[in-house]
Amino acid sequence: MTGFALGAEQEEWCGQLRALAADRLRPLAEKGGPGRVNRPLLAALGELGLLERVFTSGALELCLLRESLAYGCTEAETALALQGLGAHPVLSRGTPEQRERWLPRVRAGRAVAAFALSEPGAGSDAAALALEAVRDGDGWRLDGEKCWISNAPEADFYTVFARTGEGPAAKGVTAFLVPADRPGLSGEPLDMLSPHPIGRLAFDGVPVGPQDLLGEPGRGFRVAMDTLNRFRPSVGAFAVGMARAALDATLAYTAARRAFGGVLGDLQAVGHRVAEMATRTEAARLLVYAAAGAYDAGAPDVPRRSAMAKLLATETAQYVVDHAVQLHGAVALQRGHLLEHLYREVRAPRIYEGASEVQRTIIAKELYR
Repeated sequence: MTGFALGAEQEEWCGQLRALAADRLRPLAEKGGPGRVNRPLLAALGELGLLERVFTSGALELCLLRESLAYGCTEAETALALQGLGAHPVLSRGTPEQRERWLPRVRAGRAVAAFALSEPGAGSDAAALALEAVRDGDGWRLDGEKCWISNAPEADFYTVFARTGEGPAAKGVTAFLVPADRPGLSGEPLDMLSPHPIGRLAFDGVPVGPQDLLGEPGRGFRVAMDTLNRFRPSVGAFAVGMARAALDATLAYTAARRAFGGVLGDLQAVGHRVAEMATRTEAARLLVYAAAGAYDAGAPDVPRRSAMAKLLATETAQYVVDHAVQLHGAVALQRGHLLEHLYREVRAPRIYEGASEVQRTIIAKELYR
């Protein structure tokens, strides 16, 4: 990438991904049930080598991947991203045995990963985790609950963050890799607005040992934050992909829909609204790419840039999709319409992986640091 323009090869690759998402992945997504893990879709992402890219790509390439898939098939984008989020701690902190057991299956789309951080009383304030890891011999037993966990309860393993008590707040959190078949671990799905799978997990004396650690005891919060910093710019890319899809649909519709003696696009009010949608989308896209470039360059201000990118892109996508629905009118509210789908999808990214208010807090702290 030169400045803020993509190279010809990058543009070509993005175009191929958009076509692939629409032609190959969208039909698989439509066969899946809402709120359920779509294993055939995951297998296709593995066969196409796209899951492998989640673990081998730089931040910018990951953003281009997520944006392009989101444009054509949000379900495929989300399935891919959740594999990365759940398994990245294994890649970055896992033992050779953990990596050997799980990562090849995750890359192939044969094992479903999940990132289990949030709890009923610890969402935005992740340092307030209450899931307790009580010492039991040379290991621990996990007691408590996780909530709003993507891919739960159908995942094959969970990256779980629990309080081991080495210090107060964030200093006493440890990360564990917990296979789904551990005794005492149960879960149930939650019926949510967004169509991807989300559930609740209950831990009733779930045994974990030193072999299940991801990193060192008491260092789990850093594992969580490193993972979120890695994926936050690409959450913004997901949002940009949705915004671009909504914008293109709006351009096509308002250029063809006849009203008041012409087409909608001839009306100044409509033209100005579309211009605003396009400008905000482009600004968000550039900020996402800049944050990803900073991550790849090892810049010291990655937390601030990542937070800015997620904040602006997710808020922009909400704006663009909402106004796209308004300009389409009642047709966009029909079940199965692209914009009806995007309207349900676009709301959640403003909350997960740090709500917009949390991103503003991060930005302010980094500015005053």
